[in-house]
Amino acid sequence: MCIPYRKAYLSGMNSLSFVTVFTVGELVTTITLAVVFLGGVRPVLETLTAARPVLFWLFLGGFCWVVGDLFQQYAAKYIRIGRGIPLSNTNQLWGLAWGVLVFGELASFGKPAQAQVIAGSLIMILGAVAISSAVAPESERAAVHEVVVRECDRYGLNLEVTTSAQLWKDPLGTATAGRRWWDFLIVALATGTFVWLARYATRPPIIMAGAWIAVLVVLMLASLVGGGWLLWKYTRFP
Repeated sequence: MCIPYRKAYLSGMNSLSFVTVFTVGELVTTITLAVVFLGGVRPVLETLTAARPVLFWLFLGGFCWVVGDLFQQYAAKYIRIGRGIPLSNTNQLWGLAWGVLVFGELASFGKPAQAQVIAGSLIMILGAVAISSAVAPESERAAVHEVVVRECDRYGLNLEVTTSAQLWKDPLGTATAGRRWWDFLIVALATGTFVWLARYATRPPIIMAGAWIAVLVVLMLASLVGGGWLLWKYTRFP
């Protein structure tokens, strides 16, 4: 998955475009596999109809994944793969928090197993702090510049523009483009799909801790808004 990042972001590719390509590709691949292994379009539609009460939650999970993946793309673009990908993979801590606090997945585990999970989580947190606070030495910066120069020569890219994109001064951030009619159509169709699925959604028969759901939702929304604001402040979402 990380192989295309380097080439795409050296050229200043829009992160939203990158996520769109990946998401559409995964969706088409999944539909193709379902049609092939279930024996046609009709069995797929029948299966989806039977699963209609839970489709809303599946779509909502996919939506959250795409939002998170978009931030991962910006991380890979601006702080590079070596730091961006390890830091974005700390999303496993959020999954662990939901599993433990909301669904009580460790309740049946013994004390040793619980201690191992907690210790592993603390090690991951310490690793994330170490990576996020690390400063690239001059030798690494020089090596990065050499790579940028080489790739610009190879693909005919503008060195000044490409270098600016690596320093959070992406020229795409200052470019303005009006919205086209199909942009509004796509948003309307996506919103309508969620509204339609919500009409048939039922609460999953799973025991959940409502108080912890509220706490985690607030924390995640705060992280989303805070991270989004900082990203907009420096990049204007190019």
